[in-house]
Amino acid sequence: MTRSLTPRWYSPAEVAVLLGFGISKVKMKIATGELRSIKDGKYRRILPEWVDDYIREQVERQEAA
Repeated sequence: MTRSLTPRWYSPAEVAVLLGFGISKVKMKIATGELRSIKDGKYRRILPEWVDDYIREQVERQEAA
């Protein structure tokens, strides 16, 4: 029996792949506060719902324009 695990959080590199961005763009969005993240030791981590929030905010911004 094989179970696939769903990630509980992502690294900036994983988020870059999910969003189709470069790692530097993800880091910039984290630095500006557009994409929420936390620091876990020396690593930065992003919850899946924060990625969803970022996408939702981008869609709402485009629809309002």
